[in-house]
Amino acid sequence: MTPPLPSEVSPRPSACPGLWRIVAARDGGICRIKLPGGLLLADQADAVADASERFAAGVIEATNRANLQIRGVGQDHSGLVEHLLAAGLGPRDAAGDDVRNLMLSPLAGLDPAMLCDTRPLAGQILDLLESTPRFHKLSAKFAVQLDGGEALAMLEHAHDLWLSAMPRAGRVWLRFGLASSLSSGQVLGAVPVEQGLALVRAVLERFLDLATPEQSRMRQLLQTCPVEHFLEGLAIQVETTAVAWQRPTTTSPWLGVLPQRQGMALGVAPPLGRLTPAMLRGAARIARQWGDGSLRLSPWQSLVLTSLEPAELENARAQLMACGMLCHSEHPLARVVACTGSSGCAKAQADTKADAVTLAGLLPQGAPGSVHLSACPRSCAMAHPAAATLLARAPGRYDLYLRDARQPGFGRLRAANLTAEEAGVMLDLPTEHLDD
Repeated sequence: MTPPLPSEVSPRPSACPGLWRIVAARDGGICRIKLPGGLLLADQADAVADASERFAAGVIEATNRANLQIRGVGQDHSGLVEHLLAAGLGPRDAAGDDVRNLMLSPLAGLDPAMLCDTRPLAGQILDLLESTPRFHKLSAKFAVQLDGGEALAMLEHAHDLWLSAMPRAGRVWLRFGLASSLSSGQVLGAVPVEQGLALVRAVLERFLDLATPEQSRMRQLLQTCPVEHFLEGLAIQVETTAVAWQRPTTTSPWLGVLPQRQGMALGVAPPLGRLTPAMLRGAARIARQWGDGSLRLSPWQSLVLTSLEPAELENARAQLMACGMLCHSEHPLARVVACTGSSGCAKAQADTKADAVTLAGLLPQGAPGSVHLSACPRSCAMAHPAAATLLARAPGRYDLYLRDARQPGFGRLRAANLTAEEAGVMLDLPTEHLDD
């Protein structure tokens, strides 16, 4: 069966790329592959690598929502889509693909700190989203997070709905919040984990009952609808008392050797989130040879190879580094995030990828934990404020912002109209001096 062109099946206008909706950019089309809970089988990784060479320019990106996207897509959209569908990388219903926005820990089901294995419930939620026509009306950006209490977890991304495991009376319950992150969001209630699917269904139905067409995200609805009113109409009873348990907020490093309940995992990252077909094939080969045959994408634009043979860890790391992967958090490029920039995006004010390489070479050990280069205010490469953000204002020129919880957006403006080299000098100062 030959799929129709994406423009013929897209359920609603959107600038957000998808499997079926290939969005035009300066460097060609963008096809985004939404992975179920970040899971990519080794054979599927090979299929993505093949597709990027056959139908596009050979450029693959890891996204901050634990997905992949192929850049530089040519004219044969139908051939690309059919190739990816044949590898099991999406449903044949375009509307069902759009709403598969569910984030898990890259070590879901494997993390030693987890309170529960979220994968069975995640599968049910994805089935609910794909198979319920009414939920296809949700925005392609409407996002849900399911947290099992893992140490390796993204706590700062805001989600329209998040659910987080908590212990209670010898059982696991799920606390939940709206339009916020796990690190800063208000807990609105809790249900036993067995009622997690019913809770998700109730929240999504309530949202669609109340939201206007202009209110595509939960935060927009809550600007006009009090949270109390939203909760009163939920078609499920939620517990609003005794939910004060605090989730541990110390997270594991996401690069290098990672502990599992059984075996070991290895976190690796392509420089600045960009994979070559050879990198992806190399990771797939190692996952197949010494691991469980799968890769997990992460919200740090990285990959996790799970259940590796401990005796082969160093061999695996050496081979992945030879492919060009970053395997240590101390590597300067591991601390820099950059969007596509002017080489691929018409909205970009600067070549952020090239400037990020320059900046990374100047960063000292004491620099902020993450530095984000954004070519425009949309901040496509990061879903939460970085410790330091360089916002482009012209080719090679940036304004430097430092994260400040009291300030919206990127934070507090520290300096304006800097080159990458000048920014590197400023970031070379001890952190306390950056506030002078």
